[in-house]
Amino acid sequence: MGYDYALVHLTYTIPPALLLSIIYYPLCTKLDLYKLAFLIIIAVISTIPWDSYLIRTNIWSYPPSVVLGPKIFSIPIEEVFFFVIQTYNTSLLYLLLSKPVLHSAYLVREKKGRRGRWTYIKLIGQLALGLAIKKGITFVREGGKETYLGLILVWAIPFLFLLWSLAYQFLVNLPPTSTILPIALPTLYLWLVDTLALKRGTWVIESGTKTGITLWEGLEIEEAVFFLLTNCLITFGLVAFDNAIAVLNTFPSHFEKVPSLPNPALLVRALLIPASTYDDDRILGLQQSVARLKAKSRSFYLASSVFQGRLRIDLIVLYSFCRIADDLIDNATTAKEARDWVAKLKEFLDLCYADPMKTADGRVINARDPNQGAATTCVMRHFPEDAQLTLLMLPTNRMNKEPLYELIRGFEMDLAFTSNFSGTTTTKLTGPITSEQDLDLYGARVAGTVALLCIQLVMYHYPGTSESKAKRLMAAGHDMGVALQYTNIARDLQVDAQNGRVYAPPGWLKKEKFTPESFIAGLTSAVASPPTDSQTFFLQKLSAVRHRLLDRAFLFYDRSVSAIEELPIEGRAPMRVAVESYMQIARELRTPGFAVKAGRATVPGWKRVGVAWNSLWGPRKRQ
Repeated sequence: MGYDYALVHLTYTIPPALLLSIIYYPLCTKLDLYKLAFLIIIAVISTIPWDSYLIRTNIWSYPPSVVLGPKIFSIPIEEVFFFVIQTYNTSLLYLLLSKPVLHSAYLVREKKGRRGRWTYIKLIGQLALGLAIKKGITFVREGGKETYLGLILVWAIPFLFLLWSLAYQFLVNLPPTSTILPIALPTLYLWLVDTLALKRGTWVIESGTKTGITLWEGLEIEEAVFFLLTNCLITFGLVAFDNAIAVLNTFPSHFEKVPSLPNPALLVRALLIPASTYDDDRILGLQQSVARLKAKSRSFYLASSVFQGRLRIDLIVLYSFCRIADDLIDNATTAKEARDWVAKLKEFLDLCYADPMKTADGRVINARDPNQGAATTCVMRHFPEDAQLTLLMLPTNRMNKEPLYELIRGFEMDLAFTSNFSGTTTTKLTGPITSEQDLDLYGARVAGTVALLCIQLVMYHYPGTSESKAKRLMAAGHDMGVALQYTNIARDLQVDAQNGRVYAPPGWLKKEKFTPESFIAGLTSAVASPPTDSQTFFLQKLSAVRHRLLDRAFLFYDRSVSAIEELPIEGRAPMRVAVESYMQIARELRTPGFAVKAGRATVPGWKRVGVAWNSLWGPRKRQ
């Protein structure tokens, strides 16, 4: 009896497992635990017979002086644990690296009955793997120095062949961080561990069944291939699992309802659905929505990665719709064009909500999806091509209409600003914000409404909230939306000034000796040139206005943030991430010398990730 093999685990495999567990713990879901258990069970069941054969035929062995003694089918207990810990570590790394990815956007529809690019990719992969299996069989039949290598190929490659055949599109399409990295990092690490173990004699490969070729001194080529292929098996298995989940979540026409933990039969059924039956428009619409949020709403996109399944898809589409509507109006070249976009958005909503119905709990929702009839015609006729699919996917049948109409009224408030102020003339600037109450109303319309819709979607996908609690949550969501909009205004003072808009109430400006016109002129001047003494004085006054906006933001935030903990449990941590990721902008604005990009304060990427991770652990402590 000895402890060398056990020390390998204590020194090299368990510490990474603990570190990855701590990092991933706040992100972990029931579905993730299901994946881990699924993969570990398959890894153990599929490896034990093969490993037992290698030991019983003396292809490799473990000196009695390095193992504890207990065995399972001739395999030392430490070796069986290796199957578990390697699968666990590689799986956790994959889950961590893949968390930001919306897998639905990586599905691909193939044309039925036609040999296209994907057909050839599939066949090339199958051919390469098939040749590897054939080579492995040849090595085993011939015996000798290639026996161990042949047994590795004959055992591992058929599984890879099956997984490739089921999920080749995903394996090719997913970003390298979801495929190459979770294979390469654990493989390189285990190569180093194996080198040390072979040199110490913790396990031994018999000389008559190995080629004698080494990747580097101390690392047999067979061992290098073994760890590479086993990590490929784990990652391919996880990719195939996520491919199935993506199909289930993306296509309600195929799967009306999706259980939180789909059974293996349902997963296989999803993988076997022909790609020619996929809804190509739905995939493209999600790709466009993701690209839009990555470019213009990074904080929300980061936060969305913590939501799950169809809820995440609905939230991404909703927020993408808000970005589209905002951009159509803001980027209009004339006031008339902007008003026309408002009218078209109203027409679209009117058609979507033309046939109301009541749910069992009395809520009035839409009886149809927008991708039907007159609403579809309206979208195709009036809206830009890159916006059409997002509008058609808007989940109006899962949201009340009032917040969406209020959002449009918020855009109408933007149009009330005079459009002929250039920032260099004395033209009188007028606008809809004449008091603090007007600013609260504006924030409620353009942001409070979005928060309400997000909460509605959370409660739709995770039902069971009582009517009284739902009303309380909606009121808190309204206030939180206002808090986020105050943050947005504080961040965008200079950008808004360039568009001839001042959202700070005149009374606030007057206290700092500003008029709306002088405020805009000072902002545009400060952007245009290095600050002079007068500009420095202006910036000090500007800071006072910004801090008053931020004080108002934190007032609404403080009185609503605790309501997050009353949401359905599946939505609490993700909603904390969404809120805290955005409120971090407000905290940055309170810090002297905050970073600015394209005229807006920005939060460094590493800090956004840190804030999101901390938010997952629980509510932020009061300062």
